[in-house]
Amino acid sequence: MQTIVLAAGEGTRMRPLTAHTPKPMLPVADRPLCAHTADAAVAAGTDELVFVVGYEADAVREHFGEEYRGVPVAYATQDEQLGTAHAVRAAREHLDGEFAVLYGDDLYDPASIEQLFASRPGIAAYRAENPSNYGVLDTDGDRVVGVTEKPDEPETDLVSAGACVLPGEAREWLDVEKSARGEYELTDVLDRVFAEYEVSYTPLDRWMGVGRPWELLTANEWKLADLERRVEGDVSERAELRGPVVVEEGAAIEPGVVVEGPAMIRSGAHVGPNAYVRGATLLGERVRVGHSVEIKNSVVMAETHVPHLSYVGDSLLGREVNLGAGTTVANLRHDDKPVKQTVKGERVSTGRRKYGVVVGDGAKTGIHTALHPGVVLSTGARTMPNETVDRDR
Repeated sequence: MQTIVLAAGEGTRMRPLTAHTPKPMLPVADRPLCAHTADAAVAAGTDELVFVVGYEADAVREHFGEEYRGVPVAYATQDEQLGTAHAVRAAREHLDGEFAVLYGDDLYDPASIEQLFASRPGIAAYRAENPSNYGVLDTDGDRVVGVTEKPDEPETDLVSAGACVLPGEAREWLDVEKSARGEYELTDVLDRVFAEYEVSYTPLDRWMGVGRPWELLTANEWKLADLERRVEGDVSERAELRGPVVVEEGAAIEPGVVVEGPAMIRSGAHVGPNAYVRGATLLGERVRVGHSVEIKNSVVMAETHVPHLSYVGDSLLGREVNLGAGTTVANLRHDDKPVKQTVKGERVSTGRRKYGVVVGDGAKTGIHTALHPGVVLSTGARTMPNETVDRDR
């Protein structure tokens, strides 16, 4: 069976982190987001991976190549993002039998994907706290007979998680009409599959879509929590590693550093001296953390520098960011309410009581900059020394 991995989107709600990187290639622990999806498909026994690419497609091709973990890889290009059926249709020429569709910007628990692949044709289901925000499955016993999109009064909390395994015949059913949203929807293809086949559902033990920056934090919290301690880099005898900490080969930890897991320090990163890293933190490749810096529950992407005497909490820093000495991130509102962030021009609650900042690639702060909770610094943004920033820049 072949597996289509949808990885063509830019991820506009994830800006500025996607200015140069497609959303499915953003880091989650030791690999890109969509690599977790690919790994789940490989573990479940797929015979081929077909990546549907578009925005910054070369990043996907360079990472996965022509073979990934012993499984051949093919690519299909979706030049315009016109819906999920449109994306799958882009891969049609590669399909020659039963096929699965997985989303490259979702995280699934691998055991459930294995069960889904064994139940074909089938669809992944999840019990949601707010089912009216999703497509709710219509069932007849164990059989799925339809999907009702975002009903006001859902009859069940069982929602579609998007992932599915379709019969080979569905390859010819992808030429659907545009929906009211102006997109070619895979749900219209599923309607025909439901009508002509007995389709079962597989409940996912765990699943999340990663569409906004704070969800990338949550994704890293999930995957970093699964770490097993592994120390391959150069760690000073006077440094202390507590709990599940991974220090990759080529990383260096200076004297006086304390790292509390779960944490991952990737190849080429340099930490210390006297730095404090804690709380589900990812330090990407060639990151530099200086003297007496504290980083807590954050994602710091490749080649970013956080020099001495700075604090970064519950934040996402893009690639090649440089924080001036003494930069301080505030991550808690005084009224204790959830922090809000502007996404595509709209103020949105992150649902997180503690949440810091999002900093785009190449941004720089002057010394002693103070950043308020929920602030976004765009790609290449600058702050002046001693500046307090309480609005996006």
